[in-house]
Amino acid sequence: MILVRHGQSVWNLENRFTGWRDVDLSPLGIEEAKATGEKLKSVMIDIAYTSVLIRAKHTLEIIQDIAGLQNIPVIEDKALNERMYGDLEGLNKADTATKFGEEQVHTWRRSFDIAPPGGESLKDTYDRVIPYFKSHIEKDLNKGLTTLVVAHGNSLRALIMFLDKLSPEEILTIEIATGVPITYSWPIQSV
Repeated sequence: MILVRHGQSVWNLENRFTGWRDVDLSPLGIEEAKATGEKLKSVMIDIAYTSVLIRAKHTLEIIQDIAGLQNIPVIEDKALNERMYGDLEGLNKADTATKFGEEQVHTWRRSFDIAPPGGESLKDTYDRVIPYFKSHIEKDLNKGLTTLVVAHGNSLRALIMFLDKLSPEEILTIEIATGVPITYSWPIQSV
């Protein structure tokens, strides 16, 4: 299984909370997706999963074009969407820290079970991603299919927490770079 966080989005570049807002890739994000496609050219991928958000879908499309994976099945589902940031979506992170205080914004962003106003915590995201993984993606892995998952920082952090059996404290230190493949063998063995 190969996990890929979408390439840099326009709002990543602008340091904004994105969440479920449908924001496309920046020029750098397009280049990151192309580089990932180059890295995956020699990998035989059988099926791909992605969120319904354009930045993940666009990343996957670029990877498919570069790696020659146009004919694989692609399954889109909102269960793989980014964590919803609620009232913070669209706001600049630095301005939000000035308005609410750095400690409060840090708590909203980095605690496991405290959600921002109107949004989801990482726990909420976990509770959405893991049942989907178990009912869909895991079945394909158990069939021996090489599976590509293109999603978001927090939906992938939730999945990595589950796969690596990390505690709520341990997952808070994990950062996932945009456009960098993370590979797992099945049954689970981090590579």
